[in-house]
Amino acid sequence: MRALEFNGQLTFRSDYPNPVVAVGESIVRVRLAGICGTDLELARGYMRFHGVPGHEFVGEVVQTENLSLLGRRVVGEINAGCGRAECRWCRGAMARHCPNRTVLGIQGRDGAFAEMLRLPDDNLIVVPSAIPDELAVFTEPIAAAFEIFEQINLGRDRAIAVLGDGRLGATVALTLRSEGYLPIVIGRHEKKLDRMAAMGLKTLRESEIGDKFEVVVDCTGSPSGMRRSIEIAEPRGTIILKSTVAATAEINLTPLVINEINLVGSRCGRFAPAVDALAAGRIDPRPLIDGEFPLDQGREAFVAAQNPTTFKILLRP
Repeated sequence: MRALEFNGQLTFRSDYPNPVVAVGESIVRVRLAGICGTDLELARGYMRFHGVPGHEFVGEVVQTENLSLLGRRVVGEINAGCGRAECRWCRGAMARHCPNRTVLGIQGRDGAFAEMLRLPDDNLIVVPSAIPDELAVFTEPIAAAFEIFEQINLGRDRAIAVLGDGRLGATVALTLRSEGYLPIVIGRHEKKLDRMAAMGLKTLRESEIGDKFEVVVDCTGSPSGMRRSIEIAEPRGTIILKSTVAATAEINLTPLVINEINLVGSRCGRFAPAVDALAAGRIDPRPLIDGEFPLDQGREAFVAAQNPTTFKILLRP
């Protein structure tokens, strides 16, 4: 099959091995895939990944033993636990934290920047017909935003800052707004902030920060994001760390202790709330789409996604 392979550098291949169906898993033909910040970090050495990247997708099940899935349009949760009976994480419905998990396009499992991929049947969620592909492809990052609500009790009267004006920050802010919150997106890129303001989001230039915030969601994708989050979080506030970066940074943790700031790492979320929100029309991130590329122009797509003024770049295998 055709695929983008990362093996020290990103390469388009027309002869990449097809995925082979396994017990309890299905083969999905990818219809549309999205490039996110984690994919860009993988290319910089994050997770020491080798193989086909990509974890945001919508596709069609083309090979499976589960006939109820055959031919259905699906999205897929990206973490595949080991499934062993003795694994307390898989047994306790926390397979996304199984220490022996594979992660689509990130760890031990080829991803969505290819014509086909393989995922466990239990990971697949059928997409309602009311959701077009261009919306469904955002399910994974929206689910990651919904994970916040599972982790903390977030009062709607709290002052929430979304630090970072990129694709992740925009998606998190749109998700928060869809649930009745009033986040402020803080960033450095005026054009991006203007675009988010046009979508009805409240924005603020980082140089204009005055007050501190009860909740700060770090979506910067930068090693400096954590440091800045500590600076703008108020005493006994909460920092939700969403960024995954390959680079390291020295951070003074003393202010976390002095100001009794809570730090919450936040990663993948369940897909069902995201699909429900998309089906109900509460979230429409399509204005974030800045371009679509065929698979054989994958390197050009990655260059476009790295542009600091760009939000979302899609690949259509």
